[in-house]
Amino acid sequence: MNHGYDPDHQPPASHQPPASHQPPASTDAWRPLRTWIPLVLVPLMGFMRFVPGLVPNGPSMIWMASAFGPFLIGLLVMVWWLAASRARWFERLLGVAGLVGAIVVEQAICHPSMRGPLPIVLTIPMAIAAFAIGTMLFGHTLSIRRTWLALGLAVLATAYSALVRTDGVWGDFSFGFDWRWKPTAEQLADDDFRRAEKLAVPAEVDSQALLAALEAAPWPHFRGPQGNGAQTGLRFSDDWTAHPPREVWRNRIGPAWSSFAIGADRLFTQEQRLEDEVVSCYDAKTGQPIWSFATPSRFFESLGGLGPRSTPTLADGSVYALGAEGILVRLNAVDGTLVWKADLKAAAGRSEPPMWGFSGSPCVENGFVVVHAGGKGDKGIIALAVEDGQVAWTAPAGEMSYSSVQKITLLDREYLCLLSNSGAHFLDPATGKTVYDYPFAHQGYRACQAQVIGGDKLLIPAGMGTGTRLVAFSATENGLEGKELWTSLDLKPDYNDILVHDGAIYGFDNAIFACIGLEDGKRKWKGGRYAKGQALLLADSGLIVVVSEKGELVLVRATPEKHEELGKIEALGDKTWNHPVVVGDRLYVRNAEEVVCYELTTAG
Repeated sequence: MNHGYDPDHQPPASHQPPASHQPPASTDAWRPLRTWIPLVLVPLMGFMRFVPGLVPNGPSMIWMASAFGPFLIGLLVMVWWLAASRARWFERLLGVAGLVGAIVVEQAICHPSMRGPLPIVLTIPMAIAAFAIGTMLFGHTLSIRRTWLALGLAVLATAYSALVRTDGVWGDFSFGFDWRWKPTAEQLADDDFRRAEKLAVPAEVDSQALLAALEAAPWPHFRGPQGNGAQTGLRFSDDWTAHPPREVWRNRIGPAWSSFAIGADRLFTQEQRLEDEVVSCYDAKTGQPIWSFATPSRFFESLGGLGPRSTPTLADGSVYALGAEGILVRLNAVDGTLVWKADLKAAAGRSEPPMWGFSGSPCVENGFVVVHAGGKGDKGIIALAVEDGQVAWTAPAGEMSYSSVQKITLLDREYLCLLSNSGAHFLDPATGKTVYDYPFAHQGYRACQAQVIGGDKLLIPAGMGTGTRLVAFSATENGLEGKELWTSLDLKPDYNDILVHDGAIYGFDNAIFACIGLEDGKRKWKGGRYAKGQALLLADSGLIVVVSEKGELVLVRATPEKHEELGKIEALGDKTWNHPVVVGDRLYVRNAEEVVCYELTTAG
């Protein structure tokens, strides 16, 4: 018997391994994916989202790290998938084609607010991150199933984008979302307005008496009569425990970041109602609509949201209002009828509005209505004649500004002043001639107002990464000359205006309320976590009303000694960037959904 090896001998069938235990013929072509690279990159995508909050002294353009960082890192994930994942080539191509197809379908069916830059900012990074997570979870599956499972997660991510709409970002660059089928604030506001309009009984108006009252308007334009966000004339209680603000009325309102002009017991503001930008007039005592004027226009920007940005101006019995797409109107303040309309884009030679829309509030002086237009050459600032809306003069200025032209008195002489990305511009109010350009460059946008200190100094808030500067001015043969006294990084207000009271400056240092000294710009305290809100000074009371970004009303003592919070109430239920106003004993606050009036208790 031959006990040697017989190459032709086969074991009995009963000794053959089951077919199910046999590895596939092509096992050597299927390899586990190399997943350590996406394991590093995906958390980095999430980290980039929080960079603005982690770099409080960063430049104003640091929002770009949050907006575009995840997308750029997502591209690196795709480079890994195509070049270093160990996936088979038809897998790699299937993964790319599947991602592209999911995003194309999402963009075809998504809400309009989710288009524009949103795919780059949100949908594409989210789909890539979900796909990468799928490859990490199923990377050891040695079949095409792992790619299909990863694509399934990516489709779920894009499906979420298809089911929601956005109203823009919050101050920390997180997006606000709602289900797309939920009624919008503008739809609800428009429905309420139409119902109120049907029920309203036209009141007889003494036009002459009303015009006289409007001439003496206590809050005629953005940030009040002095342009400094300060209320005077009444003293208020600092005890909100015993005497909290009493709600007088509350209404829905269309989206806008406008504040109020107030005169003759009328509130003038702007809002978006469906396809129209609206200048609206409400009864300040009851909140009931009096009139509205609509201009066909709809500006939406994925970060800043929907609707007008600027605040109307009351002057000479008229309302001047600038829409986000550059339509400037003059209306009769009594009944809202149109006097004239002008297109600021055309006047400035622009094809598009600024990135976040035209935001400056009109400045009406010396028979002109003056606005920042951001045109090239000498069309940075444009003045239109109040009589007919025709361009009267133009002046050069920085192209990037969301601040408003304002009248100031410096060294006993009046100027028109504007802050832009290049610095502070000073113009002769009568001729528009440039008197002086003070260089104080700031990367990106400026959205705050300057304040005159002591008649010869100007406080210039610049924003994130640049801070706040105090400049002393002297008269020269050519007009003005500015000298820096200090620049402080302890107050970086971004788009949140500052307040000055008794030798101290109050405002938002990024997202935290703070106080610095007027003499040297050094920090006194920092402690109010109100995110990116706005504030109003009750000057005679030594108090500050802060409206937090979440819509809370907070009463703070205006003292450099310490952060002293005296009271807090829930006022508005959503993102609030609008400036509050106090006239008499009434406090008016609004956001992109609601407007509410409170009665404040006066001090005994």
